Amino acid sequence: MAATQIAPASGKLGILTPGLGAVSTTFMAGVFALRRGLAAPTGSLTQLGTIRLGKRTENRSPRIADFVPLSGLDDLVFGAWDIFPDNAYDAACKAGVLEKDLLEQVRDDLTAIEPMTAVFDRRFVKKLDGPHIKRQATLWDRAQALKEDILAFKERTGAERLVMIWCASTETFLTAAAVHQSLAAFEEGLKGNDPAIAPSMIYAYAAISLGIPYANGAPNLSADIPALEELARKGSVPMAGKDFKTGQTLMKTILAPGFKARLLGLSGWFSTNILGNRDGEVLDDPESFKTKEESKLGVLDSILQPHLYPDLYGQLFHKVRINYYPPRGDNKEGWDNIDIFGWLGYPMQIKIDFLCRDSILAAPIVLDVALFLDLAARAGMGGIQEWLSFYFKSPIHAPDLYPEHDLFIQLMKLKNTLRHLRGEDLITHLGLEYYD
Repeated sequence: MAATQIAPASGKLGILTPGLGAVSTTFMAGVFALRRGLAAPTGSLTQLGTIRLGKRTENRSPRIADFVPLSGLDDLVFGAWDIFPDNAYDAACKAGVLEKDLLEQVRDDLTAIEPMTAVFDRRFVKKLDGPHIKRQATLWDRAQALKEDILAFKERTGAERLVMIWCASTETFLTAAAVHQSLAAFEEGLKGNDPAIAPSMIYAYAAISLGIPYANGAPNLSADIPALEELARKGSVPMAGKDFKTGQTLMKTILAPGFKARLLGLSGWFSTNILGNRDGEVLDDPESFKTKEESKLGVLDSILQPHLYPDLYGQLFHKVRINYYPPRGDNKEGWDNIDIFGWLGYPMQIKIDFLCRDSILAAPIVLDVALFLDLAARAGMGGIQEWLSFYFKSPIHAPDLYPEHDLFIQLMKLKNTLRHLRGEDLITHLGLEYYD
C-alpha cells in the first residue's frame, strides 16, 4: 500500500477558538504548562497514544506523534473571539477550572491572548449577553470582519496554517432551512440577514471560505448543513464535529457497546447532570437544552440498533436531564441509573456517579482535533472527516450513512486512517497466520 503524500508540519500552527471560556482557556493553559514540563498531557491521543503496525509478532507500536507528522506543542499559537473582553488569564480565573498556582506559572502567556470582538446574536444563546461584539449591519459584513480578524491574526503571529475549533456556548435548537441548502442561498442569506443563520455558521463560513479546517465542539447546527459542506468540498477543506464527547456520553459509548456485545437487554437508562459553569447557565434555557438533548439521546439508538435487536432494545426508555447548579462550577456530576436484563429476562441494575471535570476532559480533545485536522489538510483530505468521530457525541457524517457511535469502532477507524496515510496494512484481525 502506497503512503499518502503529506506536506510537512513546518512553521507555526494557529488554533482559533470562537469562545474564550472554560474549555478554551483550560486547553491553552494546558499547552503552556506542558511546554514548561509542569504537567502531563493525560487524555491526549496525539501526545500519549501508540499505534500497532503489522502483526502482533512484529512488535511495532510507535507513538502516534512519531508515526504521522503532527505539529509540535512549541509551534502552536492561539487566538479567540468572545463576547467578554477578558484576556485568557482573567477568563481562566473566572472559569475556576485550574488551580491558581498553575495559572500563575503561565500567567504571562495567557494574559497576552486577548479576544477579538465576537459575532453574537442573543436569540441563539438567551442566557448570555456581553458588550464585546461586532456590530456591522449585515451578517455578510460580520463574516467579512471575521475573515479580516483571521488574516490579521495570521500576519501578527506568523502562523503558516490555521484551524478553527468552536468552543463557545451551545446555541438554540435549529433544523436545516431553505437558506442552508446551497452555498448560493446561504451567501444570499448572509447579505439579507436571514434569521435562520446562527453565529456558529458565520464562523464556519469564514473559516472554510479561507481554506481553514473547522470543527464544532458544541451540539448546535453549524457546519453540518449542505451549504457549508458544499463549500468544504469545493475548497477541499476538512471539517469535523460535533459536540465534544466528555462526561456522561463518554461513559455511554463505553458501556453500551459492552451490553450489546454480550447481548444484554436494556429496559431503561436515566441520566441526569448538575453543573454550574457557563455551559450549565446556557443549558438552563430550554431551547439550548433541546440542542444538547438531541445530541445525548442519539447515541444509544445508533450503538444498540434496536431495529436489529427489538427484543433487547426495542422498548428502551431513555431520559436525559441537565440541571444548572451554580455551586458545582465546572465540576459536573453525571448520574446514571441503568436497568438491564439478562438470561431468562432476569432484571439487574447498574448505577454510575461520574464526578467529572468537563473542561479537563474537553481540553485534550481540542488539542487532538486541531492537530488531526491540520494533518488532514496537509494530506489533502477535504470534506467531512468521519475518522474523527471518536471525539464527538454527534459525529457529522455523509447524508446517506448513519453515524458510528461505538467508541471502540471509532478508535479503530481513526487508527486505520492513520495507517492508510502512512501506507501500512489496516488492522482487520483476519489473515492466514495463527498470529495476526
